[in-house]
Amino acid sequence: MVRVMVTGGAGFIGSHVVDRLCEGGYEVAVVDDLSTGRKEQVHPSAVLYIQSVDSESVAHVFEAFRPEIVIHLAAQSNVPRSIQDPLSDTRINVLGTVNVLNQCRDYGVRKVIYASSAAVYGHPQYLAIDEEHPVRPVSFYGISKYTPELYVRTYGELYGLDYTILRFANVYGPRQDPTGEGGVVSIFVDKLLRGEPVIINGDGEQTRDFIYVEDVAAANVAALTLGSGEVLNIGTGCPTSINELWNTLSSLTGTAARAIHRENRARDIRHSCLANAKARRLLEWEPRFALRDGLERTWLYHERLRGSATRQSEVYKLQRP
Repeated sequence: MVRVMVTGGAGFIGSHVVDRLCEGGYEVAVVDDLSTGRKEQVHPSAVLYIQSVDSESVAHVFEAFRPEIVIHLAAQSNVPRSIQDPLSDTRINVLGTVNVLNQCRDYGVRKVIYASSAAVYGHPQYLAIDEEHPVRPVSFYGISKYTPELYVRTYGELYGLDYTILRFANVYGPRQDPTGEGGVVSIFVDKLLRGEPVIINGDGEQTRDFIYVEDVAAANVAALTLGSGEVLNIGTGCPTSINELWNTLSSLTGTAARAIHRENRARDIRHSCLANAKARRLLEWEPRFALRDGLERTWLYHERLRGSATRQSEVYKLQRP
């Protein structure tokens, strides 16, 4: 049985990856400090180590579990927070990755799969963005996701550590936290459930490449055996405007919530869409979920979650003396 360690495996994307691995018969360890991840999201077959990737003691986890493959998803992923506190962003995303790579080298890991981001490209010179597009990040987050790519490649050259680098588009789906800088889909869904108006920056015609989390999880699992030494975009290749996203969600849910437009945020990227031909070819992978299908699954998940929380609250009130 192949032993796979997933850093950030209690989080949004990581927990879906762990589910697939456990269901596929892999022996799985999760490393997560639970700062944003949740213990209840970890598959019962996986072993959870509550540990931060930038801690020296993460070496003890590698020594105990002896992974053959590491999927490195743990990260600080809040763009405004990276601007406000670049030191913390660098510590987690850059130094945390170097720490993981050191352990991979020292404990004989044969492959690492690193989760990068479309944020490394910055303002696109053309669409769809392929892997040959210039890398010019416009946020500290983009910098802190690209810098580890260079470390991953160099560890591969110096120590023979196999790797695949995956650059994710805008991932959405169940378990995404709508608080803070959560993805726009989870924020919209949360507002719809609360009956509150949603805020759309600018005219809403800015576009993004929205990819369902199950498709991203499938790409990570495919990279266990494919895509060696490659950098691969993981997206749908289909741009969607924020207005289109909002209209689709509104029609799906049948709610009467309204959208309020406000000034665009400075330095926001206007359009983004990732070409995925290379990933299709080298990972033998393709996105399976159309946007409407993914949004419907996401809505139903949050609706059930909210209904469960409401019922628990009512039971608690009845039980109070």
